[in-house]
Amino acid sequence: MALESQRVESVSEDGKRSIKSFVLRGSRLAPYQKEALELYGEQFVIPFDDTRMLSFAEIFENDNPVIVEIGFGMGHTTERIATQMPFTNFLAIEVFLSGFTKLLSAVGRKSLTNLRLMRFDAVEVLEHMVAPSSVAGFHIFFPDPWPKKKHHKRRLIQEAFARLLMDKLVPGGYIYCVTDWEEYGQQMLDVFDSIEGLHNPYGTYAPSRSWRPTTGFEQKGLQKQHRIHEVWVEKNRG
Repeated sequence: MALESQRVESVSEDGKRSIKSFVLRGSRLAPYQKEALELYGEQFVIPFDDTRMLSFAEIFENDNPVIVEIGFGMGHTTERIATQMPFTNFLAIEVFLSGFTKLLSAVGRKSLTNLRLMRFDAVEVLEHMVAPSSVAGFHIFFPDPWPKKKHHKRRLIQEAFARLLMDKLVPGGYIYCVTDWEEYGQQMLDVFDSIEGLHNPYGTYAPSRSWRPTTGFEQKGLQKQHRIHEVWVEKNRG
């Protein structure tokens, strides 16, 4: 499976790059990671195809709610959450090849049939392959904060992306974001507050969910004395 050669960027009609959810990075794979692609790719990896809409009921062979995780890094948190919630389905999207193959290896070895992976830009996946009102929740844990002001436009959580997420959510569905960058956390609150159809049941930052394990990025932030900011918003039901 030639995952390394997949197209991962596009240019809009006006010649400008559209918002992206990642920075593509190369990687050398260990033998077990290469083996995971051969052994488990066909069963657990969904290829990008902008000509077809995903049918979650067909993919998972059930009607359980679907959570989409955007940018899972090494995948340890994704694996643990999916293991804890066997009656919830997960679509995990990541372009970092080493992390992608590590999670694929774990999913295959444990036969986590409630988890599927995609290695592609999440924005394009949502735009072309995910139907409106079909996702129960989004997990976005420690997205790149792009701390320099001149790079803020590269941040994932912006109005256009927030509207895209809301469109894909079922009524009552949620968006759960976590960051250790205070200024980015405030931006998340402000962006989601500006989107008609979303509401923040806490009015500010949310309490941590007991089912969310500590991530590697989170541990690094805590070691630097960074405060963890959790943002939870929901799509209106009516």
